[in-house]
Amino acid sequence: SLLDMILYYESTTYLDISDNGSMGTSSWRALAHLIKQSVCLSRLDACNVCLVDYPVQSLSKALLTSRLQVLHLNNVQLSGSSLFTLCALKTNRALLELHLSSNQLNSYQDAMQLGDLLRYNSTLQTLELSDNVLGDALEELCDGLSRQTKGLKVLILKNNQITERGMNHLAKTLLQPGLKILEVLDLGDNHLGNEGIQVIREPLMVNSSLLHLGLAQSNITCEAVALAEFLAESRLIQRLDLHQNRVKLGGLMALSLALRINCSLSHLGDEFLSETQKRLQAEITQRCKANASRL
Repeated sequence: SLLDMILYYESTTYLDISDNGSMGTSSWRALAHLIKQSVCLSRLDACNVCLVDYPVQSLSKALLTSRLQVLHLNNVQLSGSSLFTLCALKTNRALLELHLSSNQLNSYQDAMQLGDLLRYNSTLQTLELSDNVLGDALEELCDGLSRQTKGLKVLILKNNQITERGMNHLAKTLLQPGLKILEVLDLGDNHLGNEGIQVIREPLMVNSSLLHLGLAQSNITCEAVALAEFLAESRLIQRLDLHQNRVKLGGLMALSLALRINCSLSHLGDEFLSETQKRLQAEITQRCKANASRL
């Protein structure tokens, strides 16, 4: 009854039905009807519910012709056949943001479905996949990303058990000359280590679109030198997040020197600094502020 009322008055732009685990078949049917018919509704949050069988089928069909622009489906048990059903979104031409965190998405079947989605959908601009288990089998996902020539601008892969092996696939994608639209890449809370940063150093230097790179809590120590080389070469990067990394003094000095050359960086997460490195911290912060004022 509530969903029918929302459709009747056509004034709702943002609907949050999260945490309603007792919704039955009739409720999901009404929601699907609302999604298909509403002109005003632009964002839907349906998190922390069980999105399997009839619910995901009805939602998927409704999304084929909906006008929704933002969809949050966090912690809804989407892994496997449910994700396959949802990926009918590859023909959707309205959705701009898709958030799928905490769904236990795995590194084989699910990564393949997501790659397929990116191959055929050129409208989606933000894809959030944080807090899943995609791991290092990113080949299919990265292949789909490499086909993006006018769509995806934000890719969030935080906390997905990715190591330096997974960076090999991503490095090849960043080297693709056609990938000129990806602006935000967040790889934080993964086990990249110094080896992973070394793998993507050169691709980052070649890439001509990235504005924000997230590497918080990625086990980076000495390879901040490699990131410093990237900063010295980049004319675009605006944010580099290095929170909760134990960067050693040599890497910190390299970052400080790089910022004497770089004129675009306006934010550098600096919680990794120790008390003995405060002078370099002050210099780095001052240069970031100077870049921000120029921008």
